[in-house]
Amino acid sequence: MVPGLRYLRVASVRARRGLLEACGPALRRPGSLRVSGRGTSTSTSSFDVVIVGGGIVGLASARALILRHPALSIGVLEKEKDLAVHQTGHNSGVIHSGIYYKPESLKAKLCVQGAALLYEYCNQKGISYKQCGKLIVAVEQEEIPRLQALYERGLQNGVQGLRLIQQEDIKKKEPYCRGLMAIDCPYTGIVDYRQVALSFAQDFQEAGGSVLTNFEVKDIEMAKESPSRSKDGMKYPILIKNTKGEEIQCQYVVTCAGLYSDRISEMSGCSPDPQIVPFRGDYLLLKPEKCYLVKGNIYPVPDSRFPFLGVHFTPKMDGNIWLGPNAVLAFKREGYRPFDFNARDVMDIIINSGLIKLASQNFSYGVNEMYKACFLGATVKYLQKFIPEITVSDILRGPAGVRAQALDRAGNLVEDFVFDGGVGDLGNRILHVRNAPSPAATSSIAISEMIADEVQQRFEL
Repeated sequence: MVPGLRYLRVASVRARRGLLEACGPALRRPGSLRVSGRGTSTSTSSFDVVIVGGGIVGLASARALILRHPALSIGVLEKEKDLAVHQTGHNSGVIHSGIYYKPESLKAKLCVQGAALLYEYCNQKGISYKQCGKLIVAVEQEEIPRLQALYERGLQNGVQGLRLIQQEDIKKKEPYCRGLMAIDCPYTGIVDYRQVALSFAQDFQEAGGSVLTNFEVKDIEMAKESPSRSKDGMKYPILIKNTKGEEIQCQYVVTCAGLYSDRISEMSGCSPDPQIVPFRGDYLLLKPEKCYLVKGNIYPVPDSRFPFLGVHFTPKMDGNIWLGPNAVLAFKREGYRPFDFNARDVMDIIINSGLIKLASQNFSYGVNEMYKACFLGATVKYLQKFIPEITVSDILRGPAGVRAQALDRAGNLVEDFVFDGGVGDLGNRILHVRNAPSPAATSSIAISEMIADEVQQRFEL
């Protein structure tokens, strides 16, 4: 047990009450979520553990930690005014089954576990979801061996209810879909992940945690002791500063910063690798009068030569049908529009990442994705391989998301979860969640338990 970590519950409650008084009135968010804002106070507040990042992984981790350690004061820092607005709020909402991932990998294990935990959590909390299933459809003869290999992989991963089906059964599941053979994944579902994330935040706050929005982290360093705060300097040696000049002190830090995970790591003196390269995924929408064409998720057979799953058909909780996403390089880390641009983000992509090598290895794929992003007809032609009735007039341009793709210097995609820290006084008190790729939302509860285990072991809580 690290000295100074065992506090009486009443002391922790008083500390949190002082923070709320300093922050002013609580703000109301969707789902009656109380979110504490920092206001204009520059006084320093202290926590035992701080989580940087208010997306679904950060909020799930905060929830897991406070449920295990209710006597600790724990805070979440989020740079936006609302929670879960980036990757969590800009995805297709699919609850993945775990079929795609390499057997024995963390991705595979956490996805299968996470899907079961997520369904259980939604049932407990009354969060709506639909277990509408998924078909992975081979439309060309040459895709069938890959489909069969994928089926075997799913069995190895312990995915529930998988079966290979032929044309007649494809028609029973999806009357307007054509295909030679398909994998039926009945365990796949859909949910609103932002609603799930806000529920995690509500659990966290009801257990005594604090959420501070509009707190964009600018620096993480060891606190310099002074006569006025030498006591806090010993108890809470880490100083986190934001862009407004406000400060938080804490004993330990866990970062779940998504698109900025590499920069937050470098800011704390830890390794900048793997680098984050942002890829924008554009979605199309089926017009409402054409949504009858799709009942559940319809996916292509993935091509292992390329890094993404391909354009697919996804029903949404609101009744819409999303088609996509493609995968094109974004010129801004939070660039949801085609012409969004940030000079620093572009320079990081060119100079620091292995993108040039990745692009050279996947040149034809990249060109094809750019072409489909520009011309609706090209995307529709691809979609017609699965549902021939779809025409250009049935399609509308829809929303977009940005994926934080971790890349090593050799241009290799970092496909599994990466956790690291550093060395020295500061590095030994930080755990960075460096890469939490899709299916991180599906796996969020399972990931949070693993992060809580790692925090407990590293920091001897």
